[in-house]
Amino acid sequence: MADVVIVVALLLVAASATAAVATRDPVRQSLVLAVLGVVLAVLFTALQAPDVALSQLAVGSALTPLLLLLTVRKVRRRGQRKESGR
Repeated sequence: MADVVIVVALLLVAASATAAVATRDPVRQSLVLAVLGVVLAVLFTALQAPDVALSQLAVGSALTPLLLLLTVRKVRRRGQRKESGR
């Protein structure tokens, strides 16, 4: 049973990582990255590494996408200010 969970988690990791690379919009890409972080946390839990899973859940699925979204927002605001100032 555990082997089936690991195989399914690996397939989900491969699919979500491919989706993260294939997505062109930075906002959507950060959301897909958050999903990838959750799937990786599930994989680490299935591999009996709960400490790594908790770290992945905190950093990979919450903090990193949040920082990316804030960065994209700030860059877009600066671009709008420069365009309106011309």
